[in-house]
Amino acid sequence: MKILVIGAHGAIGQMLIKQLAANDNEVLAAVRDVKQLEQTKQITPVAFNLEDSYETLAKAMVGMDAVVFTAGSGGKTGADKTILIDLDGAVKSMKAAEMAGVKRFVLVSALYAENPEMWSDGMRPYYVAKYYADEWLKNNTSLNYTVIRPGSLTNDEPTNQIAVSTGKGDAGKIPRADVATVISEVLANEHMGHKIFNVITGNQAVNDAINNF
Repeated sequence: MKILVIGAHGAIGQMLIKQLAANDNEVLAAVRDVKQLEQTKQITPVAFNLEDSYETLAKAMVGMDAVVFTAGSGGKTGADKTILIDLDGAVKSMKAAEMAGVKRFVLVSALYAENPEMWSDGMRPYYVAKYYADEWLKNNTSLNYTVIRPGSLTNDEPTNQIAVSTGKGDAGKIPRADVATVISEVLANEHMGHKIFNVITGNQAVNDAINNF
């Protein structure tokens, strides 16, 4: 597959592009500055600025089989940047994918994105962005989407053991490395289209959990 990964310089993104390349995919790593990543045989950095128009973003997506959005403004930015990247950037990426003729779109969201009663005041802009990005993808596009809602992200070593659920979901954590593996498995399974699920560390192997979902 030819896959564009938006947010390829982030922690999850960097692990994901390596996994996808190892599985013989052709990966375009979308980053603000191509100098951030080294080009390899199967990974090509491409300049990509989420504050550009969706018409501009679409040019990088032409010919792609799938787009993964795992970008985020980060915890050190204000609410304004969160809305610009996590919401506006995500929606523009969806519009760009449709314009470019891409069918498959995987969005990394967050556990409790659709449960406002679980949003703390300090995290409210983040969850608002995630919620409305999810809603746009579901209700305002024709994309074959998957929305992944991981629990609290950690930098722990991968476990390759997860629990998936729908609805509100249980509180839990998950290593970023395992989220990358989940994304890779989702892309490899055609039956994962038009699905939304929560994922935290559990007791089922990633490939089994995704194959049986």
